[in-house]
Amino acid sequence: MGWPRGLYSALLLVLAPLIWRRIRREHALTDSRQAPRELRLGRIPETPSGGRMLWLHCASVGEVQAARPLIEAMLERYPEHRLTLTTMTATGAERVQALAASRDDERLVHRFVPLDFPRAAARFVERLRPELALFFETELWPNLLHACRRHGVPVAVINGRLSPRAFRGYRRLRPLMREALACVDWLAAKSAADAERFARLGMAEERIDVVGSLKFDITRDDGSLEVSERLRTRLGERPIWVAGSTHEGEETALLAAHARLRENHLTPCPEALLVLVPRHPQRFDAVAALCEQTGMPVARRSRGEWPKPTTAVYLGDTMGELLTLYGAADLAFVGGSLVPIGGHNLLEPAAMGVPVLTGPELANFEEVAEVLRGADALVEVVDDRALAAALAKLFADPAERCRLGEAGRVVVAANRGALARTLEGLARLLRPK
Repeated sequence: MGWPRGLYSALLLVLAPLIWRRIRREHALTDSRQAPRELRLGRIPETPSGGRMLWLHCASVGEVQAARPLIEAMLERYPEHRLTLTTMTATGAERVQALAASRDDERLVHRFVPLDFPRAAARFVERLRPELALFFETELWPNLLHACRRHGVPVAVINGRLSPRAFRGYRRLRPLMREALACVDWLAAKSAADAERFARLGMAEERIDVVGSLKFDITRDDGSLEVSERLRTRLGERPIWVAGSTHEGEETALLAAHARLRENHLTPCPEALLVLVPRHPQRFDAVAALCEQTGMPVARRSRGEWPKPTTAVYLGDTMGELLTLYGAADLAFVGGSLVPIGGHNLLEPAAMGVPVLTGPELANFEEVAEVLRGADALVEVVDDRALAAALAKLFADPAERCRLGEAGRVVVAANRGALARTLEGLARLLRPK
């Protein structure tokens, strides 16, 4: 074991009590009867000898959603293989399980990724026996990568993303990252800037290809569109905007913007409805309480409640329905952007043909934002006052809403192709049996 990975592993052991405390909190969100240690130490059923297994690791809900086109394409392209999809979080696990149920495909299996302790990582890879390991975006776990290399498992980093902020952090760990990236056989970068940053961390340039972002390969499912249309009909003709993937501290600003919008009687918005969708399910109750505290009558989707004419907020406190909710709206604000989170997927509402609004914090989606800006398909605001003004202006201008929505949809369609290029690269890594 090289000294960078040895030092890293020793530090993990020192931090183990804190790590296990967080894992126990995460485990409390699941209905699994397995102990957290069993779930997180790589103690999984062994893949039978001769069984053909692929492995894709995503961090959480957002990454699973972004990887969905790849997941479905791999299941179709490799019918003799099973696909194990690992996540770090319980919410990610729920998204995978919902995806598997919707496909009715027993070949798609969820496991929790093991903690990156050397033995746990090695045990997981030994038992899983994947023919190929895929790590999504910036999920670079040194001991897991080393275990794959030791067992002869080809490794690809898919949709490789490294924001300037993340690069500055990883640069302080350059010896460790160089050792980890030496275990990667192919890196499919989202952009030339991402590719350059990975190369500066130590990834061999000849093993990097710029393929574009898989997020552009999002598709509008006819079934989802029908559900969105039915939902919109049920919600009525009132002005509707969705705030999706919101975070703590952000909902206060969004509710303030909504109050200003409804109180602005110069525009047709006194009866506007905000569909509020927090990013993390453990915050659903707190956000519902916040709505009540601010005097906003709220209906909760998880309870089967439907907004009345006096209802100001419809709380989307369910999992896996964000695209459907976006599709039922006139306008969509993408959260994580009024607080220093770095934003979330701007392309989800754009793919549904819904105009996209965002705050200024876009570090995680700057390349996507730049493409949308270039097509004049993105409305950016700095705070709740600017958001309220932008909403009022757009609700009063149906033609501009239509133009923005179509411009965003065209951007998504024009930039598709990363999926095909990714599958082509992965095919080169899979060894025929």
